[in-house]
Amino acid sequence: MKKVLNTLPRCALPVLLFAAFSGTAGAAAFQNWEQDAAGLGVAHAGSAAIADTAAGLYYNPAGLVRLDGVQFSAGFTGLRPQFEFNNRGSTGPALGVGDGGDAGSWLAVPNASLSWRLGSDLALGIGITRPFALDLDYDADWLGRVHAQRSEIRTLNINPAIAYRVSDRVALGFGINYQTIDLDFGRAGQRLKGDDGSWGWNAGVLFTLSPAMRVGLSYRSAIEHKLDARVDGSAARAAVKLPDTAILSVWQQVSDRWEAMGDLSYTRWNTLKRIDFVERGSGVLLASEPFSSGNSWRLAWGAAYRVSDTFKFKFGLAWERSPIGNNGRTARLPDSNSLRLSFGGQWLLGAFGRLDAGYSYLLMRDARIAQTRDANLLRGKYENGMHIVGVQYSLGF
Repeated sequence: MKKVLNTLPRCALPVLLFAAFSGTAGAAAFQNWEQDAAGLGVAHAGSAAIADTAAGLYYNPAGLVRLDGVQFSAGFTGLRPQFEFNNRGSTGPALGVGDGGDAGSWLAVPNASLSWRLGSDLALGIGITRPFALDLDYDADWLGRVHAQRSEIRTLNINPAIAYRVSDRVALGFGINYQTIDLDFGRAGQRLKGDDGSWGWNAGVLFTLSPAMRVGLSYRSAIEHKLDARVDGSAARAAVKLPDTAILSVWQQVSDRWEAMGDLSYTRWNTLKRIDFVERGSGVLLASEPFSSGNSWRLAWGAAYRVSDTFKFKFGLAWERSPIGNNGRTARLPDSNSLRLSFGGQWLLGAFGRLDAGYSYLLMRDARIAQTRDANLLRGKYENGMHIVGVQYSLGF
């Protein structure tokens, strides 16, 4: 690897990574925490307080003032969700055959960020991420074909931001978000599609309580999309309001070798109860997709141990309460509460920057479902889980 790096001009590395990013697509899980693979090893604990790469602006733009010069960061995360349905008494006139197989598959989530330090107290940055996504695909003739077959939501978020250091202890950050969305839902006898681009914002504050302790608080606004839609080819419109999220984080240097970090976040998913598709001219209801979402919270803890001057070992865990309960669970989103177990490493490459890599496994509770649609009852249990692997490259120049 070192020989390859030595043959490349230092400024060429960001260009190559941006090129790789632009040719990649994919996402998994409706809200993606994987916007900085450097945090994967600690289960993204301390996300709004660590502030050590340009990618951190997604979690807290105030952290940009901690970065010197020009900083570039790009990452790639692979996710393998598992959603397997087990029938427990489904009934109805239009049932298919079989349990639908594993609706999940390997997916990719890229990110890229750049920051500029303009002075001792002012910094700018821009990040490109995929904050929300849904991607499920069942066998064509499965039992629940009336409820869902193909479920796809893709988003792309462009987030320019500015940060200002008010004092040695307080920094503020603010960003504007332009987010696009593409939706494609299919079930037996119906196809729903739509797309839009809308605006939102994010803000944060970073408190440096001492050289060994930081606390971050950040907020990302909800974004309402007005979809230019089609229902089985007919012109339609629909509204989708994706949720806002608040994060409280802490990072502490416990000793020369140990760091500890924690996270508490809250996401208001109750902005999304259902998606109604209406005829563009008359406003007549053509189709409706239920979500029945509540709100969710996430608690994470992580630690890092410096093994040597060039290598750091990371580990962490996180508990996330799903916004989907038994009464509101659907075949489009068979989500459940999860426990994340993570580990990873960080390698310093000298003049060639830094490489982070990590792995997580999400232990998810079995998800019971009893959904009725068009006189068809889908009753059973989902066995869920997810493997996540990621790598992040960061370079300052």
